[in-house]
Amino acid sequence: MAAHNELGRWGEDVATEYLERKGYRIVERDWKSGHRDIDIIAQDGNELVFVEVKTRQTAQFGSPWEAVDYRKLHNIQSAINHYISFRRVNMRVRFDVVSIVATDHSNPQIEHIEDVQLVTYGGYRR
Repeated sequence: MAAHNELGRWGEDVATEYLERKGYRIVERDWKSGHRDIDIIAQDGNELVFVEVKTRQTAQFGSPWEAVDYRKLHNIQSAINHYISFRRVNMRVRFDVVSIVATDHSNPQIEHIEDVQLVTYGGYRR
């Protein structure tokens, strides 16, 4: 496995543990919809939360969440719509981003951005 894929998988593990500590119940991980995927699907109270995890070794070029661009948001929105239809979800849903910076695996910096608004113009609101 390529080093960046290993880092990404490790980041998803860290994000899963972080969310579980916050009381979220993990429903699914790495759910695929064709070539699109959703990193983590979790339940937070009465909400179903779709989580994108971005992991970097350094924040030198910006926070990892800044890599969630329009194209990525469009793909995530399509995957969420497919999941809702496929699983017949009948509850409130939201989209979160978990950003992880880790120069080593012992002390990751985690930023959890809740209820990111998916929008149709070039980006999202934070």
